[in-house]
Amino acid sequence: MISKRTADELRPKSFDDIVGQEHLFGKNGVIRRMTEAGRITNMIFYGPPGTGKTTAAEIIARESDMVFHKLNATSATLSDVKNILSTTNTIFCSGGILLYLDEIQYFNKKQQQSLLEYIEDGRVTLIASTTENPHFYVYNAIISRSSLFEFKPVPPKEGVRALRRALDYLNRENGTEKRAEEETLLYIAKSTGGDVRRSIVLLENAYFAADELISEEIVDGFNVRVGNFDDDTHFDLLSCLQKSIRGSDPDAAVFYLAKLLSLGELISVCRRLQVIASEDVGAAYPMAAAITRACCESAKELGMPEARLPLANAAVMLATAPKSNSAHDAINAAMEDVEKGMGVDIPQHLRSPLFKGYKYPHDYPNHYVEQEYLPKDLADRKYYVYGENKTESAAKAYAEKIKGKRQ
Repeated sequence: MISKRTADELRPKSFDDIVGQEHLFGKNGVIRRMTEAGRITNMIFYGPPGTGKTTAAEIIARESDMVFHKLNATSATLSDVKNILSTTNTIFCSGGILLYLDEIQYFNKKQQQSLLEYIEDGRVTLIASTTENPHFYVYNAIISRSSLFEFKPVPPKEGVRALRRALDYLNRENGTEKRAEEETLLYIAKSTGGDVRRSIVLLENAYFAADELISEEIVDGFNVRVGNFDDDTHFDLLSCLQKSIRGSDPDAAVFYLAKLLSLGELISVCRRLQVIASEDVGAAYPMAAAITRACCESAKELGMPEARLPLANAAVMLATAPKSNSAHDAINAAMEDVEKGMGVDIPQHLRSPLFKGYKYPHDYPNHYVEQEYLPKDLADRKYYVYGENKTESAAKAYAEKIKGKRQ
């Protein structure tokens, strides 16, 4: 792992030193222009790890003479936030506080809400970062008071600049003159998927293993391919997880779960497991959705490495549960008709405020009475087909009993 001293020395000290993110920090970059104009607003940085989010926050604080505080939401508590906020009225913070909150997706709604009063009245300027879609995990009130900026994977040629600086530093610190061809540095940058931090880790490992020349062969000794985690790999592994569960294979399910967790994919795993519970298990075991949700919330509260336990429980439960995609097919069929513009004329007896002609089912035997619920042009549609499993078979038998006809 890269040493803390090396990481600190190599961290860019100005916008000119940041590699990639030209749209944000280049000569005409929007954040650079805002900072130079003295306009520092609340911001949310989102994008892959190792693309400069933390570095950018530190530079912005330095350029604006604000007091910089940094918290990581994976380990910070509400008390940590309140301790920082309590200093906003002191003489030491007369220039304002810039709070950098890394991995904000791990803060719950209450924790995020605690920031609102302070960012609204300007006592705190918030820069939050996340590797997830902020619209899914950041409280709407914070998003509405912030500017969103996307950090993109660093292009390999830009990554080479950071690697060249790292090699010069390592030679200077260790009194050596080790070399690496431009092609080797480019190879390192390409193999780490735009994550500058990982590429520097890889270079440093190869540096200490090499004699005079850092070669691709030496690099390959450290470049474990499971870590080459680009977007395609991300979606491939999530797909493998879902297909294994859909195929009722708990062994494969826990393997792909382990692989994803080893790459830091906690949030995306939780999201995918909840999709699986409704898409692939669905009506065959309706409680699967609630159990999966509880396991995922537990995992996010625990964090790694303990998070693997509730997630493993969810994966095994889903893989061994009976399967049904009847609800999945039903909603897709209904969505097709909606997109075609059908079903506009809703039955009069279902409309408010008078509901003229509506029959209240609880006033009838078996709490059922026949009446039309679908619009006229969809009156004969059958979106839902009962699945062949115990739960849906029981539901089908019940429907036939109260309606007096086969479903």
